[in-house]
Amino acid sequence: MKNRIQIHDNWQTPKYILDQIREEFGEFFDPCPVNSNFDGLEIDWKNVNYINPPYSLKMKQAFVKKAIDESKKGKVCIMLIPVSTSTKLFHEDILPNADEIRFVKGRINFNGFDTQGSNGKKYQSGQMDSMVVIFRTPHSQTQANSTSSSFNIGLTENVTHFPKFAIANFVKLNIKSNSPNP
Repeated sequence: MKNRIQIHDNWQTPKYILDQIREEFGEFFDPCPVNSNFDGLEIDWKNVNYINPPYSLKMKQAFVKKAIDESKKGKVCIMLIPVSTSTKLFHEDILPNADEIRFVKGRINFNGFDTQGSNGKKYQSGQMDSMVVIFRTPHSQTQANSTSSSFNIGLTENVTHFPKFAIANFVKLNIKSNSPNP
């Protein structure tokens, strides 16, 4: 990570991941899209939300806490965030409130600036491992169009799925072996 230039904190989710989220959850609202003209922390979210927040600590914490608050209103919040299981945020906020945590095997190629500062480039691999955290209440489960227990994201063979408080009983799910070219 030494050779990474910190130019910005916004990374666009690859289209193939967004397509797979739509396949499982249906259409969604993105409260923090790249180059947004609104503040996703200051507005009410929709019934189903996909959040790939900025990865700086302050912004990531703010969006995780907002997702938890929105899920308590009966909304589904699907977050793609870096794996950081040793943090206070994970143990005090994510773990007690998440309905599902899915760890992605391999690293995601996000769209953004490269190490030389050019926009629109993809890294060969992301800087961090990723996890999908799903916050929802029992009421909100019926609002999502989720009919499948599989969630196909990533670059390699599988995702490890950890249901809340059942970490010892994980299920491996098949995913695409290669990401499609945009």
